Amino acid sequence: MSEGDQTIQSAGLRDIPLYERLKTDIKKRIETGEWPPHHRVPSENEIAETLNVSRMTANRALRELATEGIIVRVQGRGSFVANKKRSTPFMGVRNIADEIAERGSVHTAQVIIAQTEICSHDLAETMDIEVGLPVFHSVILHLEDDLPIQLEDRFVNPAVAPDYLGQDFRTTTPNAYLTEIAPISHTEQFVEAMLSQPWECRHLAIVRAEPCLLIRRRTWSSSRIVTSVRLLYPGSRYRLESSS
Repeated sequence: MSEGDQTIQSAGLRDIPLYERLKTDIKKRIETGEWPPHHRVPSENEIAETLNVSRMTANRALRELATEGIIVRVQGRGSFVANKKRSTPFMGVRNIADEIAERGSVHTAQVIIAQTEICSHDLAETMDIEVGLPVFHSVILHLEDDLPIQLEDRFVNPAVAPDYLGQDFRTTTPNAYLTEIAPISHTEQFVEAMLSQPWECRHLAIVRAEPCLLIRRRTWSSSRIVTSVRLLYPGSRYRLESSS
């Protein structure tokens, strides 16, 4: 915002709270195309200095715009004009790389963990594997146009997918690989709202207070459990949808 820009302090809006006037000004810039998707929105400090408002006012305006899905706040990077909120079907099992490609965007992935672990009692019960046997564990961050949108925390049955850890998950998603070698015969999944853990916030570039959508999913091929996975989405960037 420059000092020559139209000020939010117009006479006809003096009865409206200052943060609401600021929100209206930002929305207008977005609606007119002055600020297109991915455009960087001025920071709290920049807004406060340019428009002579308090940081508290600027923070509230940006926070509410993020809650409404108008902008996306990325921890450590700033605020940006949001695309139309992305969605994923709740029913069925889709490959996130395919979803992103269908939107005309670019999918990239960062492998955070890819290792063999020993089944604890709880995990053994979840995976229907004996306690003490090995299980594969991967944690992968999926990005759309460089914006983190899904954190995938997955356990895989080595008896079904013995070569799982040998795959390059920067180019092939676990979903694509597993459905090819072990076609899904049955799926169980649950969805809930939650706050993410600090390490999850760091990877998703969100603040601790941002609600997230969590899908817990298990899949079977024939009579064997193939995988158990947690899919975590920032609530401001994603929604679940279903139709029948």
